Amino acid sequence: MMDASDTPISPAGPGARRRRLGVFAWCSYDFAHSAFGTIVTTFIFAPYFISAVAPSPTEGTVMWGHTTSIAALCVAVLSPALGAIADRGGRRKPWIATFTSLCAVLACALYFIEPSTDFVWPALILFAMALIASDLAWVFYNSMLPTLIARERVGRISGWAWSLGYFGGMASLVLALVFFVREDAPLKALDSGALESVRATAILAGLWFALFALPLYFLTPDTPKLPMSVGAAVTSGLKDLAATLRHARRHANIAFLLLSWLFSSNGLATLFAFAGIYAAGTFGMSLSEVTLLAIGVNVTAGIGAAIFGWVDDWLGPKKTILAALLALFVLGTILVLTEEKAVLWAGGLALGVFIGPAQSASRSFMARLAPPGMEAQIFGLYALSGRVTGFIGPAVLAFVTAAFDSQRAGMASILVFFVLGMVTLLFVREPAKEGAA
Repeated sequence: MMDASDTPISPAGPGARRRRLGVFAWCSYDFAHSAFGTIVTTFIFAPYFISAVAPSPTEGTVMWGHTTSIAALCVAVLSPALGAIADRGGRRKPWIATFTSLCAVLACALYFIEPSTDFVWPALILFAMALIASDLAWVFYNSMLPTLIARERVGRISGWAWSLGYFGGMASLVLALVFFVREDAPLKALDSGALESVRATAILAGLWFALFALPLYFLTPDTPKLPMSVGAAVTSGLKDLAATLRHARRHANIAFLLLSWLFSSNGLATLFAFAGIYAAGTFGMSLSEVTLLAIGVNVTAGIGAAIFGWVDDWLGPKKTILAALLALFVLGTILVLTEEKAVLWAGGLALGVFIGPAQSASRSFMARLAPPGMEAQIFGLYALSGRVTGFIGPAVLAFVTAAFDSQRAGMASILVFFVLGMVTLLFVREPAKEGAA
């Protein structure tokens, strides 16, 4: 017998308060997930590794880039198969809880990475495993979106969630800055020679992820568990995935959106992974300055995602994505060419306004196109498209950085992916609207 908590959320009907809580709890997972990407992947632990653990900043950038590429390739291989299996089994939350917990534990373990080249490989291995777990949790989380709300309203829900994610990143960075990073921070009383207060921010990221993921587990309805054994779910799911790939022409519209996301997400992911490193290495920003800039970008990105969520439902996700990618290309070009720190600040804050919409509208577009009963499989392919070249972006950046001995040259390679994302998106047809929100 189906429990009430197994009923997919609809825009109307009984239990409106419970449904609203379920949607809010789903959105709050973005808030939880953001701390790992903000603190570990981008703005604090990554610069710490580059400057204090790696043999040199250039070598550290190359190693971090290759590690990010390997993790992305693993996600690309695993996510479609696991998504197809999850569709056959029904539930999403057990997968989310498993990978979230794994990421949180591995993030906390990064605290033990001391400022010595002896810890280069432990740091890279722990980071790669945590990044894989984080991204796989994200696949199953995204696949819940089409079941939460009427599809003509998914733009604003996706935008609100992404906005919460950026404010979660901002809040976690504020805590890291106030309590761990600043010279007068209370936890600077830890052994400063071993940079323990900086390393402790990884524990903050792990605990943040685990704690703020809890509302989703308890309040958001899951899809019903299907009467199928684990072995049967694995066999059936892999067969379904193979059939989908064999008959890709039947899903040409989805295929073009996946191709567009393949390019644009690659540029965004590489930007996130190396923005802090670029600011520190090329402009000589201190860790405190990088953290403050990151907080500002999270604020503007959160505002942009929330506002453009309404634009998404009004004008459609295609126009929203095209406008965001064009703005990212123009602003990114300015940031690559400038040598002024003031321009970096202004351009970085402006860039944030369009980062959120590019991501949020892509997610809502896929939620609109995903056939019922294939959500996890489609979002697994969505993750595949975002990751299959995800290992290429950091690898190209690392290669260009090493070839020219210049972080600026490496960052310029990101702009090409935004252009390719715009061009391929032109071939995607938006579905007809189901009705007014």
